[in-house]
Amino acid sequence: MKYLLQGLMLGLGYVAPLGMQNLYVINSALRESRSKAYQVAFVTIFFDISLALACFFGIGALLKKVPILQGIIMLLGSIIVIYIGISLLKSSPEISNDVDTEKPLIRIIVDCFVVTWLNPQALVDGSILLGAYNASIPEGFSKYFIMGFCLASFIWFTSLSTIVSIFHEKFNNNIIKWINIVCGIIIIFFGAKLGYSFIRTFM
Repeated sequence: MKYLLQGLMLGLGYVAPLGMQNLYVINSALRESRSKAYQVAFVTIFFDISLALACFFGIGALLKKVPILQGIIMLLGSIIVIYIGISLLKSSPEISNDVDTEKPLIRIIVDCFVVTWLNPQALVDGSILLGAYNASIPEGFSKYFIMGFCLASFIWFTSLSTIVSIFHEKFNNNIIKWINIVCGIIIIFFGAKLGYSFIRTFM
């Protein structure tokens, strides 16, 4: 349960800040019917979870077999994760209507795949973050952590779609700013925790 909750908290902190995926979900919920908004949300969840699994079990498994690389990635991951958190605290995001949600399902699928799987930053950040955490979690408990992380994706995107659909008239940039502040604090905490794991293991 401990690692499930850790994965859930880190997953929420990682997925919630404003990005292209969230723009699709937010703008579809603002402009489309609820059923169309849920289509966008579920396609986004599928690709988000598939990327998380690939990063966690691919890079993470490799790191467990190479102790030196494990230490490097854990330290690098801690620094990068803390930097991401600080960047979120300083960010000034805006909801934009540039995201075209007037698309058939197949186009939404293609666009979500491109934004998620062909996004170098998402691949690098996800690989370092999840790979480092897989390497730091005791053998046998990693599955609970990634379950929590994937659950966070499902909870976040379905909740976001529902809440924006219901309260679309009150949803604004100020709310997004506060979401990013909360997420930044959470991510900084987990970055520090990863750094502590590095010190405890290798120092």
